[in-house]
Amino acid sequence: MKDARVAAALCIGVSLEGLPSVLALAENHENLYASVGVHPEHQDCIEPDVETLLQAAGHTRVLGIGETGLDYYWHKDRPKWQRERFRIHVRTARACRKPLIVHTREAAEDTLRILREEGANAVGGVMHCFTESQAVADEALALGFHISFSGIVTFKNARQIKEVAMNVPLERLLVETDSPYLAPVPYRGKPNQPAYVRYVAEEIARLRGMEIEALEQATTENFCRLFGVSIH
Repeated sequence: MKDARVAAALCIGVSLEGLPSVLALAENHENLYASVGVHPEHQDCIEPDVETLLQAAGHTRVLGIGETGLDYYWHKDRPKWQRERFRIHVRTARACRKPLIVHTREAAEDTLRILREEGANAVGGVMHCFTESQAVADEALALGFHISFSGIVTFKNARQIKEVAMNVPLERLLVETDSPYLAPVPYRGKPNQPAYVRYVAEEIARLRGMEIEALEQATTENFCRLFGVSIH
């Protein structure tokens, strides 16, 4: 990360069972932070409630709530439990005043509806690994969310995502890995790692016709402002 000029990374919690290892990473490295959540794909796991999530969110290295959201790609029957779990995360975020990290796959309409119904605009957050249309991005931006792009934006056939990356306001733009998945070109198909986020930033800077240093500064400032930290 240091060699690639990546200043910090947020290690995403995806289960309560795995949370101790995520917290340990954040505790042992000053440039790593953590979030608390249960991924919408996970079924056979400890089910979260607001009280449990709030307790975990009190850790000094925890910056956000999630990964949460809806995934209708893997759960095509649109299960009620998934939507209720999402609501629990939004209520937790509002209770502890920490931003959300939102996953949505083939579920944009319901994702945005629940964010509106639960008042997620009070805390905002990030639409992680964004793969939706400009219209979905615009609705998320209106709710106070940031839009985060992964290695997908470097893929040659990702025209829609490239267009959104060009149009998102610079002050709401973030970059990510979604590690260990979605490694950017030139590492596509290989395990991803935080250092590779630089390639995502370089592609977005190219698309927007700006210097990479300016994009680096903007995304770092956006991260610090959203999550309430100072990175040196």
